[in-house]
Amino acid sequence: MQQFIIEIMDKFGYLGISFLIALENIFPPIPSEIVLSFGGFMTTYTSLTVPLVILFSTIGAVIGAIVLYGVGLFLTPERLEQLLQMKLFRLLGFKAGDITKTVNWFEKHGKSAILFGRCIPIIRSLISIPAGMAKINFSFFLLYTVIGSTLWNILLVSLGAFLGASWEKVLTYFDTYSSITLVVLIIVFLLCAFFFLKKRLFSKKEDNILDEDI
Repeated sequence: MQQFIIEIMDKFGYLGISFLIALENIFPPIPSEIVLSFGGFMTTYTSLTVPLVILFSTIGAVIGAIVLYGVGLFLTPERLEQLLQMKLFRLLGFKAGDITKTVNWFEKHGKSAILFGRCIPIIRSLISIPAGMAKINFSFFLLYTVIGSTLWNILLVSLGAFLGASWEKVLTYFDTYSSITLVVLIIVFLLCAFFFLKKRLFSKKEDNILDEDI
């Protein structure tokens, strides 16, 4: 994977960087850390410049984010609520109204979530989907995506240019950052799932008690 990414960038320069970053936004397993830090390194021995690498990587990030925003528009709350009607989800305690609550929360806090989410591994790509589902104003979505993506790109491209031939050290640092982020996300997910199911089970018990009293 790393060698393929480097070959694309060596061959196509700025356009290769835009293409790979757009692809990385749609398919998170492609690491932006490699693309951006190596892009920074390329500015030390080619005609590529740091500002233009940042610009073209941001263009790619925005293109990828728009695609996922469109996916979010397709995955309307109504469609997801239909999925929650499936027996499996009902057994887990999910209700159709849960989707509406989630979308309402994102409508209130989505702008800051987009801005900061663009600087967090894993989340930085997927954050565009709930933005589309919540129908966040497209102009605001673009603005916060550009700002968040630019900050992320400036950091990694600058590190790659600063470290030069030692650019791969960036990968070590950000692998640790990504691993910590993943662990935190798993813990948060498990805690949310625990309290969610606990609340649902408690509500069911109360309903059963009321039915027995009646």
